[in-house]
Amino acid sequence: MVVPHTHWDREWYLPFQRFRVGLVRVLDEVLDAMAADPAYRFTMDGQLAAVEDYLEIRPERHGDVARFVAEGRLAVGPWLILADEFLCSGETLLRNLEYGMRGAAALGGAMPVGYLPDQFGHCAQMPQILSLAGLRAACLWRGVPAHVDRDAFDWTGADGTTIRTRYLPGGYGNASGLFTGPAEGLPDRVAAFVSNAQDWAADGTLLAMYGADHSAPAREITASGLRVATLAEALTGLDGPGDGLPRVTGELRSHARANLLPGVISARVPLKQAMARAERLLIRYAEPLSALWLTDRSACERLIDMAWRSVIACGGHDSVTGCGSDETAQQVAARMAEAGQTAQAVVDLVAASLAGAAPKDALVVVNPSPFERTGLVLADLPEDRASLTDGRGRPVPFTVPVQRLEHAATLLDETVMDDLSRLLGRVHERELYGHEIVSWAGVDGVFTVTVSRHASGAYAYEDLRRAVLDAGPGPWTVRTVAEPVVTVAALVTVPPLGRAVLTARPVAPAGPAPVPGALRTDPYGFEPVLDNGLLRVRVAGDGTLSLRGADGVEVHGVGRIVHGGDAGDTYNHAPPPGDRLLDRPSRVTVEEICSGPLTGVYEITREYDWPAGAGDAATVPADVTTRVELRAGEPFARCEITMDVRCRDHRVRWHAPLPRAAAESYAEGQFAVVRRGLSAEGGGGERPIPTFPAESFAAAGGLAVLLDHVTEYEISESGAEMALTLVRSVGYLSRNRNPYRDEPAGPEVPAPAAQCQGPLTVRLAVLPYAGGWHEAGLPRLAEEFRHDLLAVPGAGAGGAAGTGWGGRLSVGGDGVVMTALRERDGRLEVRLVAEHPTATEAVVRGDFTAAWTAGIQGSPLSPLEVSRDEGASWRTARVPLRPFEIATVHLAGA
Repeated sequence: MVVPHTHWDREWYLPFQRFRVGLVRVLDEVLDAMAADPAYRFTMDGQLAAVEDYLEIRPERHGDVARFVAEGRLAVGPWLILADEFLCSGETLLRNLEYGMRGAAALGGAMPVGYLPDQFGHCAQMPQILSLAGLRAACLWRGVPAHVDRDAFDWTGADGTTIRTRYLPGGYGNASGLFTGPAEGLPDRVAAFVSNAQDWAADGTLLAMYGADHSAPAREITASGLRVATLAEALTGLDGPGDGLPRVTGELRSHARANLLPGVISARVPLKQAMARAERLLIRYAEPLSALWLTDRSACERLIDMAWRSVIACGGHDSVTGCGSDETAQQVAARMAEAGQTAQAVVDLVAASLAGAAPKDALVVVNPSPFERTGLVLADLPEDRASLTDGRGRPVPFTVPVQRLEHAATLLDETVMDDLSRLLGRVHERELYGHEIVSWAGVDGVFTVTVSRHASGAYAYEDLRRAVLDAGPGPWTVRTVAEPVVTVAALVTVPPLGRAVLTARPVAPAGPAPVPGALRTDPYGFEPVLDNGLLRVRVAGDGTLSLRGADGVEVHGVGRIVHGGDAGDTYNHAPPPGDRLLDRPSRVTVEEICSGPLTGVYEITREYDWPAGAGDAATVPADVTTRVELRAGEPFARCEITMDVRCRDHRVRWHAPLPRAAAESYAEGQFAVVRRGLSAEGGGGERPIPTFPAESFAAAGGLAVLLDHVTEYEISESGAEMALTLVRSVGYLSRNRNPYRDEPAGPEVPAPAAQCQGPLTVRLAVLPYAGGWHEAGLPRLAEEFRHDLLAVPGAGAGGAAGTGWGGRLSVGGDGVVMTALRERDGRLEVRLVAEHPTATEAVVRGDFTAAWTAGIQGSPLSPLEVSRDEGASWRTARVPLRPFEIATVHLAGA
């Protein structure tokens, strides 16, 4: 069967709008051909976005598109965008499919095939994701292992879901030249294609993918005598029973059959950080908090939809990957920023609602997690009330443990004015320099205005105006002075998906003793030490860390910084000839930032001299600063690594020895914890270096690193050490001669911005552990590290917060992770994943009356039994889960 198609990169070596001009030309040709020839078929490459992009320019052709889709001649969807599956979250992949199928349905129906033509490998949960959308067949190219010797195989996902998958030997353009050349030569070209393809055939059908990047097939193909079909028609019956087909389990990241291009994981690291920030704001704050705390969500719903479309678009396999031109990367970064800002606007609406329901001397702390959390928040309090109490239904206010960190400046401005009335131009009713006016006084040529973050007491602008005008001629020294404010860290316990309202009180109230926490201990007087009873952290003389957990597991030399060259490109790292790895600093300084019962911080600065470029004799100075923090109650050390990137064509990695030698690693990402070995399978013209992506944590040999963005990691061949890529600097989109890749991955376009020059900060946390990753509770620890408690200063007189579900829902269960929460058609939708190697059970408790599982489009699947414990007001629904099963639960009532 001949499948006419195109693969359309929305943005790549050209930015989006310049590529769209070509898209309009191509689809004009396709639609004209379909209108003229009822036998003509065409398949868009699995993504609806290209069709939507076209219709924005050609809205008059909407009817043609809808008619051809309804007739089954034009295959669109099921995805909105062709995402890189490892550089966006699992939830973003699901929403991508949800948006794509819904949009395609509005045009007449989505192609019922999980078409994944050009992604750089495939995640372990893709079979389950496709199955949840009702798709029983997949079709793909890259990442297929060497033991697959047919063009069809059974692919089993992390949870055990199996789907029939069509492999495309030679890629999605395996028949792109079939109709090139004189018509009389077509039989010979067909015979050559059959000769190459027939050894792969799992059945009697050979799939000839006639198309390529950014092009339209010739119109005359229907006169060739060959059967022309959409991909959906060609794969009809593929999901049926089959015997003797190869079986593949888990992710597809083999280099055996095609280039995997693994260097995109570490290209343009700031893009990966921006994507993670935008996803986190949208998925774990904006969407769930608006559902939990707001009754009027009309504005939020539109903002959330806008943010989702931007986030999904940024996940494109030539977008978040950073393997496009500098213009493209700039556009993607701007879109990511806008998505994050849109999500933050929703968070601001929620914060304003919560602030308005709390008095001005209060602090509202919101828990984004579905389980009770105890964690640190920062608050600015008046000097004389630098204490917080929590009166959540307690007969006596409970003193919250507080540690003073720093004082804010009190003198905000001092200006000499000949005409004091100029001061009135700075005042907006009561606001001055972002504060509220408390009082004023003019004495001996000095006019002092005292302000506060939240002023109380009477105020009238007319009184201030009269005092200014009556003050007499100048010059006047005008001082704006803030009431003394101190920043404190408070250790707060907040109920699941709930809030705690803390009230500022006079200093030294009665209450319990401070909670033991990150107290500095230095018994020998030689090296800085932090110890909170769960983890002991010692800073060594070379700037690395020694860690010892409460279970006795210890490791030394954590955080060694290693610099090496990179002669590769945005697709593949490749060290230059004679590369030197440099890891010894010329100077190390350690400064104590704070030490107390709740948090302790050291700042470690290591100075290096690194080559200015790969192979250069000239060097540039480089300072790498690590702020290591230990907090009360946390078994991990937080690290914030900052550097000013000045080198070109290089790679900087963070290294940590493992407490015990490892033969495998475990990495979380896209709804799964994936087990990987120490090597990668090669054979496809690309050096198979064993660097892998991890989203929220990577663990091996008793050491785990918690991450705040998708990060490239590697375990050494001996299994003795883990390395994380902090930054990788290259100057080309693709090099024609990359030492680690046989063929170009794209045009040799200079990409100087991919050198990632300038300031860079990477956040991570590290902990030693005994036993397995699940026994250490790594999914929950990653949740606590990645999702801070939200603190909102009170701004009202107190009263009821928004109604909604806030504080009336919790989720528990071994390894059960909540990946999304939103309001949907009057119901609350909660997405759960069992990140656990054995069967488990999710326990959902809350103020609901009915619960059921649902598909990703919202259709109900199975009712859940809802029980109420005797004397309890909340109800409980239990959801049995296979290892790594994804479940969508809908809740009604309340």
